[in-house]
Amino acid sequence: MTADPDRTSLQRVTGVSRETMERLDQYAELLRKWNPAINLVSKATVAAIWKRHFIDSAQVFNIAAPRSGLWADLGSGAGFPGLVVAILAAELAPDLSVVLLESDLRKAAFLATVARNTGVRVRVSTDRIEAAPPLGARYLSARALAPLPGLLQHVERHLLHEGTAYFSKGKGWKDEISNAQKNWRFEATAHPSKTEENSAILEIKGVARA
Repeated sequence: MTADPDRTSLQRVTGVSRETMERLDQYAELLRKWNPAINLVSKATVAAIWKRHFIDSAQVFNIAAPRSGLWADLGSGAGFPGLVVAILAAELAPDLSVVLLESDLRKAAFLATVARNTGVRVRVSTDRIEAAPPLGARYLSARALAPLPGLLQHVERHLLHEGTAYFSKGKGWKDEISNAQKNWRFEATAHPSKTEENSAILEIKGVARA
């Protein structure tokens, strides 16, 4: 078993069992295996999977503290944060359902393979976000998908009115909020990222067109 300190840190912060950690180990192994063929994550971050991808995703789960309902992850790609959310939820929030929207068929196949190999219940959809039937999600997430104004269009379509969206954003997150406020009304709380300086997890509620 790897002695990666970031792996140890994730287990300490989440308090999950050995079984959940083994599922994440399987996920990491599959990511390393598939990445050269379909470029799931940048080569520079492959050696730092636990911090850059798993811990980064786990902090979104911890902020949301979900219990039940539907979590929709948009443009899931390699599965961040949605597939990590599903793996953590299998132990910590078993009444939560997770759907991953990924229109790239190769990436969707990767997500389905990880879910099958880890035994995690998750639905992978290849519908395009803007064409998928409204999901009625209680929680919605996306990472590195689009600027906030574009994301809010997806929120309007797929999130319950009383639901909450969580978007991982880089150092330009304040500008994204300002730009979005030109055409949208919403409540935004910025949670400082634990994995990248000057970045934030934006918690978005009450979305409506201005």
